[in-house]
Amino acid sequence: MDTGKNNNNYGAEQIQVLEGLEPVRKRPGMYIGSTGERGLHQLIYEVVDNSIDEALAGYCDTIKVIINEDNSVIIEDNGRGIPVEKNIQTGKSTLETVLTVLHAGGKFNNDAYKVSGGLHGVGVSCVNALSDFLVAEVRRDGKIYKQKFERGITKSEVELAGKTKETGTTISFLPDSTIFDSIEFNYTTVKHRLRELAFLNKGIKIILEDKRSDTKDTFYYEGGIKEFVQFLNSKKQHLHNEIIYAEGIKDKVIVEIAIQYTDSYSENIYSFANNINTIEGGTHLVGFKTAVTRAINDYAKRSNLIKENDVAITGDDIREGITAILSIKLTDPQFEGQTKTKLGNSEVRGIVDSITGEALSIFCEENPRTAKAIVEKSLRSARARDAARKARDLVRRKGALESMALPGKLADCSERDPALCEICIVEGNSAGGSAKEGRDRKTQAILPLRGKILNVEKSRIDRILNSEEIKNMITAFGCGIGEDFDISKLRYHKIIIMTDADVDGAHIRTLLLTFFYRYMKDLIRNGHVYAAQPPLYRIKKGKFEQYLYSDAELNKTLEEIGRDKVEIQRYKGLGEMNPEQLWDTTMNPETRILLRITENDAIEADEIFNILMGDKVAPRREFIETNAKYVKNLDI
Repeated sequence: MDTGKNNNNYGAEQIQVLEGLEPVRKRPGMYIGSTGERGLHQLIYEVVDNSIDEALAGYCDTIKVIINEDNSVIIEDNGRGIPVEKNIQTGKSTLETVLTVLHAGGKFNNDAYKVSGGLHGVGVSCVNALSDFLVAEVRRDGKIYKQKFERGITKSEVELAGKTKETGTTISFLPDSTIFDSIEFNYTTVKHRLRELAFLNKGIKIILEDKRSDTKDTFYYEGGIKEFVQFLNSKKQHLHNEIIYAEGIKDKVIVEIAIQYTDSYSENIYSFANNINTIEGGTHLVGFKTAVTRAINDYAKRSNLIKENDVAITGDDIREGITAILSIKLTDPQFEGQTKTKLGNSEVRGIVDSITGEALSIFCEENPRTAKAIVEKSLRSARARDAARKARDLVRRKGALESMALPGKLADCSERDPALCEICIVEGNSAGGSAKEGRDRKTQAILPLRGKILNVEKSRIDRILNSEEIKNMITAFGCGIGEDFDISKLRYHKIIIMTDADVDGAHIRTLLLTFFYRYMKDLIRNGHVYAAQPPLYRIKKGKFEQYLYSDAELNKTLEEIGRDKVEIQRYKGLGEMNPEQLWDTTMNPETRILLRITENDAIEADEIFNILMGDKVAPRREFIETNAKYVKNLDI
């Protein structure tokens, strides 16, 4: 594996300057994605990616990230240290060039780094431009160098700050509060990304410390993505204990795969290119899926495990219950798609196909019992899929109108442009009645649910499609499911889950999200799924009346208006509100609060759904005990 270890030529001549830094502060969203929470956290990732690049090149094995009380961040590595010599193109020190010129970095020169990560690839110069202050400390050639910046502007020359036997770079920065909506970092968000990076780059130690809460985590995985799969499957029943693993290199493309089957009914394949989670897939994922389908089918035929009258096994059947990590590293990744998270390099497909196919074929021959179990599970899936197809045909034949006309079901809206339409999924007839009466009939449709929908985590597709409540949703949405899913036929561009703010409501919301996540993920991926945020309280004092959405809001308001002669109404359910109240608080687009459900952390979501909706009781109990202290407004 060519890590570039023999090329220690990381100096000023390796740094190439592509363009200036001025546009970053004017249009930050173009460079880091947004000025919201995602963009804020991207600042940490851009700096960490530089350290990961040093690790991939073979010069760094420890990275430390510290979040301070004031939300400033310190990121330290033990790599070679950013060069400080004068850069020929800019006339500035190389350190200053890297920190003040956009796209100035070693990752743009193939001699400095063989592969490099970073979703946006904009580097530390962007972090500098969007920070109130940034201090760089470099340990190199036996010396310590320091330089200070404010909002991208150089505030000091490179200063000699001491001597050291160590090497590496430390970047300290405070995000600019005039740029970002909030500069408060979410520890859990950072933790999940750093843990992911440690899994994807075996042998690298990443330490995360939060001084705001005195929390610390260390991530170090010798097994890399094998341990990643074990982690993802820790709450599931395994079909086989041994992780199927392969690593190969072809035409300078490094491929790593890790696979384990479980008894679940969904597929969970996570693909990465240069440590970037390619949530939209790409050529590497196509090659991987093709190889898995071919290898299992070929083994099944060679071993006479498929009978003549059996239903044909498809790729979907073979991937039922699979958990897999596909990680590739290449010198010139071409990213496409809406969020630049789809790999487009055509040559990668065949390389991944070849390495995966060979590894899986060898595994099947050497582990016939496991291979047989995978084939038998695939056959059961094929038979269920055939039954599901018949159920889908039945839904199709019944047609939307008949289903909608049934009493207590969908109350549709009159608007026919899906972009202007929304559907509110409400629990129970009481809330359904208020919602139907209080809604805007032109653009808002109401679909009441009778009780809790089927737990899809424990059910195969044929049983799911026979569930009356799920059939009603599929028919109402109009975009189909599974093989027939077509997002262009979606009848409402906003799907709003409107459940009570209590334990049962939270359970129904989780059941619905599990269904969307497992079987209609594109609805979430394309931003069509929302959760309504109904108020918890209504307070009245004389002519003053206000709806409040949390205990904190309630206490703050009571302090402001005084606690004497205040009427406080606690809403246990949406059905307690009359139509006007429900409209004012939860349904009126002018005043309501909606939470958009995103796929920002698919791995975290998958883990939570496994814990809450899976078969294992112990992990669910542990999760509830661990998170009980964070629960507010629990209504039992």
